[in-house]
Amino acid sequence: MSVNREELKRLIDFIHEEDAAEVYDFIGYLNMKREREAIEQIDLDLLSKDKELRRQIQKSREDRTNGRTYDQKHGLKYLQNKIKEFDSEQHL
Repeated sequence: MSVNREELKRLIDFIHEEDAAEVYDFIGYLNMKREREAIEQIDLDLLSKDKELRRQIQKSREDRTNGRTYDQKHGLKYLQNKIKEFDSEQHL
């Protein structure tokens, strides 16, 4: 959709003063939205090039596929056991 910017500027000149603040806020919102989308795309591009992150994601997928995951109960028990192991090693 092509917009005639001069016509848009002319329309803005005739907006009631009460509505001008809303138009201003909306334009700010649109600009922030575009900036956020650009930043997110840059982040995705950078993350997709991170070999270690890709390796970790692949490992996580394999773990889930092979049932090597913990639910909340088992995860908590695992961590408690690790803490006990660590504590017992500290007292040696």
